Parts: sequence; structure tokens; C-alpha cells
Amino acid sequence: MEGGQYKPLTQSDMVAIHNAALEALETIGLADAPPSGVAHLTGSGAIEGADGRIRFPRALVEDMLAQANRSITLSARDPAHDLELSGNRVHYGTAGAAVHLVDVASNSYRECGVQDLHDAARITDVLDNIHFLQRPMVCRDITDNLEMDLNTIYGCCSGTMKHVGTSFTDPAFVAPALEMLHMIAGGEDKWRERPFVSNSNCFVVPPMKFATESCQVMEACIDGGMPVLLLSAGMAGATAPSTVAGAITQAVAECLAGLVYVNAVKPGHPAIFGTWPFGLDLRSGAMTGGSGEQALLTAGCAQMHGYYGLPGGAAAGIADAKMPDMQAGWEQMCSNVMAGLSGCNMIYEAAGMHASLLGFCHESLILGDDIIGQALRCVRGIEVNEETLALDQMREVCLGGPGHYLGTDQTLSRMETDHVYPTLGNRASPKEWDELGKPALVPNATLRKEAILAAPSRARFDPVLDRAIRERFTIHLPE
Repeated sequence: MEGGQYKPLTQSDMVAIHNAALEALETIGLADAPPSGVAHLTGSGAIEGADGRIRFPRALVEDMLAQANRSITLSARDPAHDLELSGNRVHYGTAGAAVHLVDVASNSYRECGVQDLHDAARITDVLDNIHFLQRPMVCRDITDNLEMDLNTIYGCCSGTMKHVGTSFTDPAFVAPALEMLHMIAGGEDKWRERPFVSNSNCFVVPPMKFATESCQVMEACIDGGMPVLLLSAGMAGATAPSTVAGAITQAVAECLAGLVYVNAVKPGHPAIFGTWPFGLDLRSGAMTGGSGEQALLTAGCAQMHGYYGLPGGAAAGIADAKMPDMQAGWEQMCSNVMAGLSGCNMIYEAAGMHASLLGFCHESLILGDDIIGQALRCVRGIEVNEETLALDQMREVCLGGPGHYLGTDQTLSRMETDHVYPTLGNRASPKEWDELGKPALVPNATLRKEAILAAPSRARFDPVLDRAIRERFTIHLPE
């Protein structure tokens, strides 16, 4: 789908944000780059000040923008699910690294584990409107960080054939993870040809500081041929300016610094411009992922991605609501529609996220597929041509015809192209609904979840490969 219809920023607004971001990079700079990063950046023309901050001359940023990769394809294990990120192409997926699972049956939260993550991957694999799986939960049942990172990859990749995004807690963990990915791919050469996992990298700690270990992870991932998401996640009013324009400006500045970093390490390496500023409720200090401000932040960021012509990603679809209820529905729909209409390439956290990213819900993931289906219909827009203007139909129906369009050839032939039909959303009359036993949305989502998880995963590994992985690594997911 091609977005880009919604433009909350004018051209002069975008120029102003761009110039402010360049001034911030040139005069404020970023602190705490690792020694390797200092070497890469200063070797490319950045300046290390006496205060230890790295500053970026305007010409350097413009040069790096010129050599950045502008057309990225994120591969999937199944090529049918490859994601082309050029232009205003829109893709929705998960993310969030929640620490709790939402249990709708008991109306409560519990710590999530590797089985929950694997189940989310399996559900994602069969949902038409969820295009990729970035780790939506943390494996809280695995205390060793290396084993957690490796089991995250195993749990995701054995659950879905779609593109996977993940993080690493230590630079030293990238090498064994790549070893596992080489095994899954069938060799390092095949992995490098089609890397089906990307690194979600929080390379900055806003405001305007590099995250030292994450930068080292990023360098290791670049060396290993893994695409990276340059993720800047400031909180407006706390770690970013409280204004929408200011939060976007800081996120743009930080991601431009990351873009310079990536291209200093390896020119043209696939990198997603991940401006993820979040809203904040200044009355309580709580994150407001489901707010109108969040929708504007994401849409404005998407416009800036387009301004630079860079593949970009931002966050939408987050619910502050604790359960999949009416509040969750309006929160998820608002930002998902605006993000899609703005032409954001990668819309993260678009389904399943509750409690401002603290909780993930399998049922909400399934219901989110319906929400995103409607959002994508909005993105697709209105098709205007001789056929859709329907003058011939009007003549046929009104001049001696039945006086209605029910059952006409055109109505029947375009049912599936002009309209989107929800999988679980109920459009029955009250009488029909009563006769059907008054089906409810969340219980029906639970039934669908159970049906999906009862079937074998198409992404499961060949038994010989699975045995080899389990012999090489400590895998916590039961066979």
C-alpha cells in the first residue's frame, strides 16, 4: 500500500525541522560514543570536542545523506513476505518488548516467557495485515541474557516465516546469534544474501547521547550483514522537548547522527530511520502511546522520512488501556490510521500492545489485524475512473431497472476489491446476534488464538536442523 495522503507538516515546516536538527548536531552534538564510534565518526569528518561530545558539520551530514541506502528490502524466510521500504510503502508489525502478558480470561497481567513469544510469532504468521514480527515481548523466564537473546531468535524464527526484528543485550552476543542464523539460513552466504532478521538498535539515550554498548552491538550487526533499525525513543517532556515539533526535531537529529555512524562504518548499509518519539502525560508522568499527540508525532516523523527519501519507521497502534476494550480500540485505530496515511514505511507496535508498552495481548494481536485491515483500506483511498464513477450502473438501475444496486454484476464483481470485511468484527443485526448466542469480540479472538496454536507452525525447523541447533545452543522452548 502507498500512503502519503496525510501531511500534518507543510514544506516550510519540514525545512525548519531539518535546519534545526542540523544546528543541534553542529552545535550540541552527541556524548558517550564508544572509542570505536569516535574513530569511525571523526575519521569521516565529525569533530570531537574538548567536552567529549561528537559534533557533526552540516556538510558531513549532507554527504552521508547522499550515500545512504534509500531502497531497502527486508527479507523474510518466505520471499512472499519480503518488505520493500522505498517511497511511501506502508507495512504494519509488532514491537514493544513488553514484560507482561495480558491474560484476558482472568483480567490480569503476568510475566511473559519464551512460549508466549513463540505463540505471538505463530499468530503473526497467519494474520494477513501484520507484515512483520519485531520482538513484542521479553522472555522473562530466562535469566541468562545470552540465552534470552538466542531464544528470542529461536522462538520468533520457528514461529513465523515473516521478517523478524530483535535486540541484543551485549555486543558479544551478536556472534553466536549470527551462528544460529547461519544455521537456519543454510550457510553464511545464504544469510548474507537474504538476512531475514534485523537489529532493533536503541543507539541513543535521549537527549543527545549515544548508548555505548548498543553502538557496539550496531557495529557487530553491520559487520555480520544484518540490517539495523536506528531507534530514537525520546519521551516528550522528559527526555525530549515537550512540544510535538521539538520532539520530532530531536528524534530527527539523533537519527541523522546514527545515519552518519552507520555509513561511516559501512557506506550504504541497510538502515531504517527510526524516529520513535513518545508522548507523556505531564499530570502523572505516564507514557501516552494511545494519544492524539502520539498520532501526530508518528505522522510528522513519517513526513520527515519522506523529506529525506529514507526508509523510515515509527510507533503507532499502542494502547494505554490495560485490556482490549473500547479505549484500546480508539487508541489503536487513531494512530494506526494516521501513520498509514502519512506513508510510514514500518509501523511498529501496531498490534497487541497495552498499558503503554508494558503488556502484550495475543487476543489484541488478532483483533489488531482487523483494525489494521480497516486502516489499510483508508490508506488505499478512493479509486476514481470511468468504471468506479458508475454512470452505466446508474442508467441501468434507474432507467427501467430494479431501482437498487443489490445483485448487479458490478456490485458482485467488486465486493472484494472495494470493501474490507473484518474477520471478527460483528455486523449482524441485534436479532441475528441474539440468535447466534450473542458472540463477543474478545472470547471469539481467544477461540481463534486457540485454533491457530492447535495447528502445526509452518515456520518450524526441519527436525535435523532443530536437533543441531538444540545441541549447539541451550533452547528453552519445549520440542
